[in-house]
Amino acid sequence: MDPLLGSRIVWTILLVSCCSRTVRSSIIYKVQEEQPPNTLIGSLAADQGLPDSGHLYKLEMGSPYLRVDGKTGDIFTTETPIDRETLKDCQNLFEGEPCKLEFEVSITDLMQNHGTRLLEGKIEVLDINDNTPQFSSPILTLSIPENTLLGALFPIPLATDRDSGRNGIANYELTVGTEGQGLFGLQVAEEQEEKQPQLIVMGNLDREQKDSYDLNIKVEDGGSPPRYSSALLRISITDANDNLPKFEKPQYEAELLENSPVGHSVLQVKANDSDMGPNGEIDYSFHQAVDVVQRLLRLDRTSGVISVKGLVDREEITTLRFYVIARDKGPIPKSSKTLVIIHVKDQNDNAPTIEIRGIGLVIHQDGVANISEDMPIGTPVALVQVSDRDEGENAVVTCVVAGDVPFQLKPASESASEKKRKYFLQTTTPLDYELVKQYRIEIVAVDSGNPALSSTNSLKVQVTDINDNVPVFSPSLFQVDFFENNKPGDRVLDVVATDADSGTNAELTYSLILDPSTKGLFEINEDTGEVKAKNQLDREHRERYEFVVAAADKGVPSLRGTATVVVRVLDRNDNDPKFMLSGYSFSVLENMPPLSPVGMVTVIDSDKGENAHVHLSVEPDNGKFVIQNGSGTILSSISFDREKESTYTFRLKAVDGGDPPRSSYVGVTINVLDENDNAPYITRPSNSSYNHLAPFTSPDTRVEKVEAEDIDTGPNAELVFSIIGGNPHELFHISPSDGEITLVKEILRKHIGLHRLVVKVSDKGKPPRHTTALVHIFVNETISNITMVEALVGHSLYTPLDTDIAGDPDYSQATQRSNILYGSLAGIAGVIVVIVVVMVIRYYLQKEAKSGYQAGKKENKDLYAPKQGPKGNKGKKGKKGKAPKPAKPLEEDEEASLQKGLKFNLINDGVNDSPRIHLPLNYPPGSPDLGRHYRSNSPLPSIQLQPQSPSASKKHQAVQDLPATNTFVGTGDNTSTGSDQYSDYSYKANPPKYSNKQVGDYFVNKSELDANIIWTDEVWKGWTC
Repeated sequence: MDPLLGSRIVWTILLVSCCSRTVRSSIIYKVQEEQPPNTLIGSLAADQGLPDSGHLYKLEMGSPYLRVDGKTGDIFTTETPIDRETLKDCQNLFEGEPCKLEFEVSITDLMQNHGTRLLEGKIEVLDINDNTPQFSSPILTLSIPENTLLGALFPIPLATDRDSGRNGIANYELTVGTEGQGLFGLQVAEEQEEKQPQLIVMGNLDREQKDSYDLNIKVEDGGSPPRYSSALLRISITDANDNLPKFEKPQYEAELLENSPVGHSVLQVKANDSDMGPNGEIDYSFHQAVDVVQRLLRLDRTSGVISVKGLVDREEITTLRFYVIARDKGPIPKSSKTLVIIHVKDQNDNAPTIEIRGIGLVIHQDGVANISEDMPIGTPVALVQVSDRDEGENAVVTCVVAGDVPFQLKPASESASEKKRKYFLQTTTPLDYELVKQYRIEIVAVDSGNPALSSTNSLKVQVTDINDNVPVFSPSLFQVDFFENNKPGDRVLDVVATDADSGTNAELTYSLILDPSTKGLFEINEDTGEVKAKNQLDREHRERYEFVVAAADKGVPSLRGTATVVVRVLDRNDNDPKFMLSGYSFSVLENMPPLSPVGMVTVIDSDKGENAHVHLSVEPDNGKFVIQNGSGTILSSISFDREKESTYTFRLKAVDGGDPPRSSYVGVTINVLDENDNAPYITRPSNSSYNHLAPFTSPDTRVEKVEAEDIDTGPNAELVFSIIGGNPHELFHISPSDGEITLVKEILRKHIGLHRLVVKVSDKGKPPRHTTALVHIFVNETISNITMVEALVGHSLYTPLDTDIAGDPDYSQATQRSNILYGSLAGIAGVIVVIVVVMVIRYYLQKEAKSGYQAGKKENKDLYAPKQGPKGNKGKKGKKGKAPKPAKPLEEDEEASLQKGLKFNLINDGVNDSPRIHLPLNYPPGSPDLGRHYRSNSPLPSIQLQPQSPSASKKHQAVQDLPATNTFVGTGDNTSTGSDQYSDYSYKANPPKYSNKQVGDYFVNKSELDANIIWTDEVWKGWTC
């Protein structure tokens, strides 16, 4: 074995399988003494195959020298060193006997609670060389008679070493000075496992020459490094003593009953010496006897009787082992020694000892063991060790638990000796703190001696309450009504929980378990369970809160019970009715029937119940609008006319049903949208007006501008201008957007005369509405006779609109006659023929003009249409007059509104109520100015302009009122007479009264024409010529 300090040797002598709570084992570890603290001695888990997790290891016996790691079972040294020489159980050991330190370790299963096991073991404390061998005195004295034979041996007093084994005494050395050189030597003899130094006489000794010698003797142990000490060996030379004392026995043994009285004789040792006199007298003494021997025994120096000196207790020491030396009284005494062994016999003088200590997790304090009520059956409460210091039958002990308690003793180790038995004091039934809170357990032990001795010991077991009851709320669901708009800190409710446990296990702490939505809104008094509102609650934000209240006891571990709290937030009338918009604007079409919905409003009240019941009303209540309270629909009591009133403004009032009620207002604007129910009307020019345009006017010259209005709005009032008639030569153009009429072509001879442009003004409504305007343009160099022009304009008002009035209607016929004339001049015959033809024509023309109106003859020719040549002139060569150019066809929708078949019917000359107009008969061909042919001496028709106001417009119908100049009531002389160059021509005009219709609308039906206009052919012919 390696002797180095700190080395550890683990020898497992025997490990026997164990049962659930009883371990039969014998574990031996070896460790050198004097190891530093925290030196690992052994690992129970690793060395013995025991669990290294989920178990608790606890040192039950072995302190203060040992400690055990609670998790791994590793055994370590402590701050108290293990000194082999001072251990109680190693004090009286003989040479070679091992020094052992007993220990006990309990193992508790923390996971499955299978109970506690007990491990017993021993630690063999190995000696280290920590003690120096010492002689009994620094000066040793040895007497040698003179004349001693060479080779004689004399024993030297032994040195002692508290160490053992190889660390014990190993060698002696003798140092001889110059005086004793050659006289003395040293021999070490082995006697009963003991080294005995002996002095050898190697020379002749003469007392008379020198009577003493001082030598030096050194003793050394076998440690590494070795320890040694020295002493002075003084040799005295005496007279001769020939014989040694001899004991009768080499070894004496005896038995001594413990508790023997003082003076009781144990045995007698006896030695004999063959010498005579003092050399034969023997003196007995103890040799190398330990203190306990000298304390308990007395040796009679003369008789060798060993008697009892003190109280001998076998339980203290069982064997007394020592040497007795017999020394004669010669001048140079000689001695011998013998071994004495006294065995102490037992008497039943010790009652059993009952030792109760904690085991595993159960800790004892002041004789009280605390055990939890939830410990399973069979849980060890204590480790009971019963021992009897006696031996044999006196040490056989019977141990029982007295009384009716739920505990019993069960052997903890089957390897226990008869003198020391260990038991687990364990439970037999479940413990209930509420039934029995503590037990007094009395354990009785009786030995088998005669008489038998007994002893008792008791243990108070305090059943501790465990926290095995969860706090309980009653009821488990709390429902409370709580008004909103509370003040922070207002009480909501009190919750109370109970706990069936006691003590701290029944002391409750209340808390709230809040989710993020309720966090910060409620708080609870942790001691009383009073729940308060931490902040103001708003039912409109949330009307129901649900959270968990918990009650936790103060047990270890703490248990917690919970209950649900539902807070129903009751409403207060703290919110005004609220319209969804800050203002409402609705747009409705005009002409809607009464009680039509015009809009809908939404009003909400965040309150609840009657506080949220809202009543709506109109302010001011002028009867034009009503509102439905159920739907919030606004109804009109009137039919809208945008042209009369386009916007209505009022307020709606919302009042809730709270007490007191709350109200709010909102403004409402009703915008009446336009329908295309009005046609445009012309503001300029009037139908009876005209513009003068010179023939030399250049193109792109502005001629006139048609202005119109539409009382509708939007697209219904956006106007588009177009020329739909009277522009066959495309001489004029009108701007579609602003109605400006411009000349687009150069004016020719054929363009001279009156032009009547039929202008259509349409809006962009759907469907569109329109009106028609007449624009008169008189193309001529001058206006010499305004009356004639006005008469022509007046006649155009009665001319069908599909008839074009555009300049000189006989221009093409005049051109043909000019060509004939020029051809006739080419030849004489042609000229004569032409003149004759012309004269004939003129003759017939004058004849027809003079003849006047023929009864029964209907004039079918249009006033402004070009005239064809006489039908009866078929045999004459000449070019026929071209038929008049037909009017430009109108659109189909215009044909429904414009007059189509308007004709001027000739009437009798004899009608006396017709006004008469005198016009010149003949105009020179190519006359540039028609006005020059009007004669100032001619009686002119008297035309009286009498404006007649149009009737009031009807609802939903655009009415074009003809300007005042468009309405004529013609009056004049019944008979007008001219010169012989003029004939009487007349027309009768009974102008109708205009209603609110367009000019073209008057002529849709011919029956609507109230007057007949009579012309003579001479009038038209005279104009055309």
